[in-house]
Amino acid sequence: MDRLVKADTKEVEMIFLKGQKCSSSFKLTNLMHTMSVAVSLTTTNSSLFSINKPFSTIPPLSTASYKLQLSQPSDQPPLSDPPDAITVRATMLPTGKATAADLRRFFSKPGPHVFRDAVLTVSLVGPHVAEFLISQTPQSRNLFAKSISACTKPQLMRLLKPAVECGSTDAVADLLNAGADATATTESLMPLAIRVGNLHAVKLLEASGCKIDGSSLHEAAAMDRIDAMEFLLARYDGELDVDAVDSEGRTAIHVAAREGHARVIQFCVAMGGNPNRVDSKGWTPLHYAAWKGHVKAAECLLECSNVKCARDREGRTAFSVAAESEHEQSHARTRLVDLLGWGDALLRAVRVDDVHGVKKCLGEGVSVNGRDQNGWTPLHWAAFKGRIKSLKVLLEHGAEVETVDDAGYTPLHCAAQAGHLQVALYLIAHGASQPNLKSFPHLAHPFQNHSFTLI
Repeated sequence: MDRLVKADTKEVEMIFLKGQKCSSSFKLTNLMHTMSVAVSLTTTNSSLFSINKPFSTIPPLSTASYKLQLSQPSDQPPLSDPPDAITVRATMLPTGKATAADLRRFFSKPGPHVFRDAVLTVSLVGPHVAEFLISQTPQSRNLFAKSISACTKPQLMRLLKPAVECGSTDAVADLLNAGADATATTESLMPLAIRVGNLHAVKLLEASGCKIDGSSLHEAAAMDRIDAMEFLLARYDGELDVDAVDSEGRTAIHVAAREGHARVIQFCVAMGGNPNRVDSKGWTPLHYAAWKGHVKAAECLLECSNVKCARDREGRTAFSVAAESEHEQSHARTRLVDLLGWGDALLRAVRVDDVHGVKKCLGEGVSVNGRDQNGWTPLHWAAFKGRIKSLKVLLEHGAEVETVDDAGYTPLHCAAQAGHLQVALYLIAHGASQPNLKSFPHLAHPFQNHSFTLI
């Protein structure tokens, strides 16, 4: 005979509950027709699991029930790999009766009279186990699949949110395959998956019928996830608008500007997004970039929009917002103020030779080498307009003499082109290289009657 008793299961599943006493039952049947058997039950980890009847007697062809208990309540399931197990040993009992001491003595001496009839795996299952496994890295997919096998459909649905939050794509897939309905949850899971940055989970949820709306694009823009935006716009071409607005009238470009994601701004504009759009309080994306101190986002918006002078409902331009901002990065604030407003004020002061205005702007922290849309610095303008007094102030404050504009012209070229000899001589005296007449033949006239040599 191979064995004396038979278990009703190969695996004892125990539903684990946080902080509560947990137990599970199983049965053993005596296979002998005429003789009772004695049974010994031991667990791999006796400090964790106990059995109500570690030693017992089962009459011929009878069945006995046993209870496996978790010794101490716990907030975390005591999982192990390999899993804990119950070893079932049996021996024939001709007399049919024996005391507990007799049974303990029978099994304390190994030999051919003792049969090892079964090893029952102990599995902790249920939503509390699944939730614990979701939070683990790396995650055992086999244990997770086992844990959710004992979950009800509402429990499966409640587990979807933590699975998405933890970025566990395998857990999301297993829950959906087990019957979780992503469309029946009270909270939209799609923005959450995008916020976590899990594009695979986004695709799984979308395939399961999870709702897609403009807020999904906003979440992707906030997280700098161009890949998610590309997927959503391609999947819902014609249905999802890149300029979809939230409850405050903000588009994905507003969100990207607020977070400082210049790449997302460029992507949205390339997809037809409107960088000039205003939200419910009259703010353009440029207002948000200025408010948050995002220089690169502001530069990007200035290249693709014409809202530098746009005013919100309180009459403030992006320059005003930047000037009022108490952003912690003072350098960024100064750069934005220069970019959005003071730089223009400096150029205006230079053009009219307002020396007091030039000094005021420079005192406010404006970059002396800031550029306009053509790459001209204040020194280019001073040279072109022949504003010698302003030019001197600029040079005293560190203006770069050899800076070239978008066409490759230096301030000296501008002075020569406009015929301002005194300015040209002053620039040369301060390190400017003389213009090459072969490259700029039309600039030669102001220098023809003077003693210095053109190179």
